[in-house]
Amino acid sequence: MIHNKVGKSFSRWLLALLISFGLLRLISLGAYPLADTTEARYGNIARLMVETGDWVTPQYSYGVPFWGKPPLSTWLAAGSMRLFGINEFAVRLPSFLMALGAMILVWHMAKQQRGRDYAMAAALILATSGLFFVSSGAVMTDPTLLAGTTLCMTAFWQALNTPGRAGRIWGYSFFAGLAIGLLAKGPVAVVLTALPIGLWTLLQRRWLEVWQRLPWLGGLALTICLSVPWYALAEHKTPGFLDYFLIGEHWKRFTVPGWKGDLYGNAHVRPKGTIWLYGLACSLPWSLALLFWLPRTEFRSGLFKRLNLGDGWILYLVLWTAAPMLFFTLAGNILWTYVLPALPAIALLTAEVMIAGSELSGKPMAAFKALGWGASLILLIFAIGLGWIAMGNGPAERSQMRLIAAYHDRRGPNQEKGHLIYLFSRPFSAEFYSEGKALLARNFNEAEKCLNDQTIDYLAVRSKDMARLPEALSRRFNIVFRAPKYYLLIENVASARAQINLKNDGG
Repeated sequence: MIHNKVGKSFSRWLLALLISFGLLRLISLGAYPLADTTEARYGNIARLMVETGDWVTPQYSYGVPFWGKPPLSTWLAAGSMRLFGINEFAVRLPSFLMALGAMILVWHMAKQQRGRDYAMAAALILATSGLFFVSSGAVMTDPTLLAGTTLCMTAFWQALNTPGRAGRIWGYSFFAGLAIGLLAKGPVAVVLTALPIGLWTLLQRRWLEVWQRLPWLGGLALTICLSVPWYALAEHKTPGFLDYFLIGEHWKRFTVPGWKGDLYGNAHVRPKGTIWLYGLACSLPWSLALLFWLPRTEFRSGLFKRLNLGDGWILYLVLWTAAPMLFFTLAGNILWTYVLPALPAIALLTAEVMIAGSELSGKPMAAFKALGWGASLILLIFAIGLGWIAMGNGPAERSQMRLIAAYHDRRGPNQEKGHLIYLFSRPFSAEFYSEGKALLARNFNEAEKCLNDQTIDYLAVRSKDMARLPEALSRRFNIVFRAPKYYLLIENVASARAQINLKNDGG
């Protein structure tokens, strides 16, 4: 048992750091625009849900169903935008709340297992992990999956170790977590919880206890009632969804390198085993601390012999940590965000090793001092990084917010409502910030059709495509704004009037 040995003043410092990380993430949610492609894509899908009122089938664009992910994250983002408006803060808020929920579960689990100091250390390690901090304020489906898997893993452990009615409630919470995962990402959520739990139960030989302590029949019924109806409605409304989602997204994506069937992007081909490198990188800087403390304390003091391994706690954390890496080791296409469900376990395991190791070395405060100073430095780095992004750098450059704002400012309230036309490609952020009004011309012929009207139109062209503009088209426009990698062009008045006269003569 790790006892509470941190003094009040030091404990307050750690708590202040933890709160500071939360406040920094919360106040920065609306400080910078949605970046292409992931954030803007999911943000626009949620915006379309609000606009169309279709809460069954998320839409990739008007009338095009999005079959890539279940809708829970979109429901949350759309609901937030209904409350707070179509803006960055609203669409990012659910990710923050999902991450906060996962941290609260980690805190509770750690406090019940080892005490307040351990809970503080584990929560601080989780909050300062690079991937966790980034995803807690990003528009994507992974934070919702994180909340579901963390609830499952926490609830399973608590159900086995909490007597009476409270343990029963934890048992049902486990199955609620499965439903959250199924509606956030799909069957992969079940695998990421069943794999570590099944291995742990097998190695601990606690099949009977697991069967008795969890409400399997009622719990499975709860999971089915919460998740299956949407799958049935989605297939009924857009036939073909289940085949694409279950076979394509959950089999071919991971077994077929460079899978070409992705309807919404490109498969991310990586050498098999890359997920382990992602795990090391995404849990920085604490993965390095774990690698430093573990062999040092093991070789000097026999750490694992002195830790209480009889209850299976350390084994549980190790299997929880390794589950995403084991599952995705042989996957042909992976993303760095696949590591996210392992981060709570990595935080708990790192805190366990650091605290126990410092106690065994006779310096019980060493781990907490390292956590305090390390977290302070990371807080400064994160604050500087967010400020740099808020000034329009980095990911903020991959957004059309400023170009769309320039279009609205230039057009003004009294000008005729000319089209904004993106030539060749239209980023998702252009759809989000124009509220779906920005047009797309895939070639010059489509552009000419859009331009042949009686208004002063605008053209958005990538910098690298400016040289491709035909001379006749170039003469019709003047550059009025330059964004990173894009130009905004306005149709000159003479050209617009010529189109008006041409139409009048034709009439």
